[in-house]
Amino acid sequence: MIKLCVFDFDSTLMDGETISFFAAKMGTQRQVSEITKRAMAGELDFFESLSERVALIKGMKLSDAKAIAESLPFVCGASEIIAYLKNKGIKVIVFSGGFHLATDAAQKKLGFDASFANYLHEKDGILTGLFGGEMMFGYSKGALLAQLKSLMGLSASEVMCVGDGANDVSMFREAGLKIAFCANEILKEHASVCIEKKDLKEIMKYV
Repeated sequence: MIKLCVFDFDSTLMDGETISFFAAKMGTQRQVSEITKRAMAGELDFFESLSERVALIKGMKLSDAKAIAESLPFVCGASEIIAYLKNKGIKVIVFSGGFHLATDAAQKKLGFDASFANYLHEKDGILTGLFGGEMMFGYSKGALLAQLKSLMGLSASEVMCVGDGANDVSMFREAGLKIAFCANEILKEHASVCIEKKDLKEIMKYV
């Protein structure tokens, strides 16, 4: 019986990549999107690639980043699947290699229980091009999920994960039900279920 569900955020619950929305404001979207694509396919080290991308939004006003984070689009079925899981008594948590600016705003709208992500460093209201947080490395999601399982007294069979990219592989290794959602090939290799239709309500068939 599933007791905990962990969702990736960018391109899983949210329709797109948060940092690409930020980069569009700064005129660096093409460079950022190319790095993101390669990172999610497992071609680049996650920390190094995120460092490069965050550097490309240096100088952005924090107020602009907050406004963008508040208006990000969600994937079809996002609110429905979270309500469905919570109605079954399942804790729903988001792990994002992106940023708390986005996941904190999304939590208010979607109602999941908690999120773990990164923080964009700012000074005097301007992004410095630096970051830190809970999800900085390719192994971060798996390491944190292992801790949560221990804290909550859960076995792998009581945990499900939903993701799309290479940095979700580590958390898949800690879960029983592993759902690759419109995912990169590198993640599909580790999945127990692959969903190609871009509608999160499809997950209901498996829970």
